[in-house]
Amino acid sequence: MILPIVAYGDIVLKTVGKPIQQNSEELSQLIENMWETMYNAKGVGLAAPQIGQSIKLFLVDTEQLELENEQGLKRAFINAEIINFSTAETIHEEGCLSIPDINAEVQRPETITIRYLDEDFNEHTEEFTGFAARVIQHEYDHIQGILFTDKINPLKKRLLKKKLDKIAKAKINPSYKMAFSKV
Repeated sequence: MILPIVAYGDIVLKTVGKPIQQNSEELSQLIENMWETMYNAKGVGLAAPQIGQSIKLFLVDTEQLELENEQGLKRAFINAEIINFSTAETIHEEGCLSIPDINAEVQRPETITIRYLDEDFNEHTEEFTGFAARVIQHEYDHIQGILFTDKINPLKKRLLKKKLDKIAKAKINPSYKMAFSKV
């Protein structure tokens, strides 16, 4: 089932997600719905807060892209924790399904090590680099209540303020189903 994506301005996007206690049929269905929602919106990642769930769950699929010199990644991350960041950083333009039609350059570590549970609740510790590391960090930020706009140059953010306000006030027409805050 395609779920509405929560728009910028909703408090759930600024809330730290709660750990998921156990695997369940409901969790499996939620993950399936999130994949469908992400693909419908043409995204490469989606975090539970973006569909109104304040829990530590996010999905990443870079396999759908043809990346030069990089293998794609398709995975669900449950109760993830980034345990190491490289000192080498890169700057790259990012966007977000909760903040449609806005992109900005974000500086992030080039390589990360992350510990997480997979859909079967098996624990993994893996290192990622390049685009996969960037997408993981972006989605991980969502479960920490952080948006990519929190990481951009303050001047750039001021320049985007009118566009961000339009999103928060539901004065946009996205190409996918969105949920706007009532506040």
